[in-house]
Amino acid sequence: MQQDFTLTAYDYPLPPENIAQHPADRREDSRLFVLHRETDTREHRTFTDIVDLLQPGDLLVINDTKVFPARLLGQKDTGGKADVFLLSYPLLIEDTAEKAASATAVATALIKSSKRPRQGSTITINDDLSCTILEQLGEGRVSIALHYDRQKELTEILKNHGQIPLPPYIARTNGSTAEDSNRYQTVYADQPGAVAAPTAGLHFSESLLEKIRNKGVTIARITLHVGYGTFAPVRTEAIRDHTIHQEYVHISKENAETINRVRQEAGKIWAVGTTTVRALEFAGNEEGKVLPTDGWCNLYIVPGYRFKVIDNLITNFHLPQSSLLFLVSALCGRERLLDCYREAIAQGYRFYSYGDAMAITK
Repeated sequence: MQQDFTLTAYDYPLPPENIAQHPADRREDSRLFVLHRETDTREHRTFTDIVDLLQPGDLLVINDTKVFPARLLGQKDTGGKADVFLLSYPLLIEDTAEKAASATAVATALIKSSKRPRQGSTITINDDLSCTILEQLGEGRVSIALHYDRQKELTEILKNHGQIPLPPYIARTNGSTAEDSNRYQTVYADQPGAVAAPTAGLHFSESLLEKIRNKGVTIARITLHVGYGTFAPVRTEAIRDHTIHQEYVHISKENAETINRVRQEAGKIWAVGTTTVRALEFAGNEEGKVLPTDGWCNLYIVPGYRFKVIDNLITNFHLPQSSLLFLVSALCGRERLLDCYREAIAQGYRFYSYGDAMAITK
């Protein structure tokens, strides 16, 4: 068990050709590796078979966060290029000057440029948008003020001039593409605020969700805005010494009641993605009752954690030595999970955000 708490125990070799660079032709065409954890039975199926695994009376919980165009390309006031990556959705500052031509919003960002921009300096994105460096926050992060025409919506400005941020392992020559703008979002995404997609949900199409509903499975929504910290490397060999990032969670009273009702009626709770797991377990009390929640989640799940709410997990294949790999290991066991990963690699499964899926059932 002690090895479960060491970082190097979560390493595994992955050939580069197994890292998916593009999504499957259709969302539900992904492959599905099924692990029945009580019997260690394994199956190789297609994602559409998830309908067969779900049973009437079960509950599928999805994360409806939406990735916003958080990457902005601009020019410093010294003339150099700057790549601005917003780490949080900009928060509008109310301006008491009613006739002010511009509105201001604040955000935390990473800025990539030849030289670190000074505090007080300006980066011009285009005629509609510029930003001022307010404060250096450490670890490469800065606080910025975004200035834009108050006659225009910031959401539209970001949509027109920003790019969808992609994980570093997805190679693009000129940033995200039109395909990425569509496929690096779930079909049910409608709450802007994430800088990374809850990728387990990328496999669901509207028609597949309709088949699931028609089988008698309830679908509930939660929101967890996936932050940049999901890509942050774990730098401590003792994984319990790692400090997990915080992410905003919202679970409505209605959806909390739905989750609790299904649990009381002995239906299985299926979490779509590790983000949904974190949100549900964070909102659950010791008896597993999910409470309406609106706030910041810093729940860190590693082996030894006792799951209170979820029964089954639909997830993608995760990076070596990542906090997401720790979470899945806590559900099914580190050695067994890594053995499944070795089997998946040998079978040619596609890994990471645009890759194939895994279902871990009870």
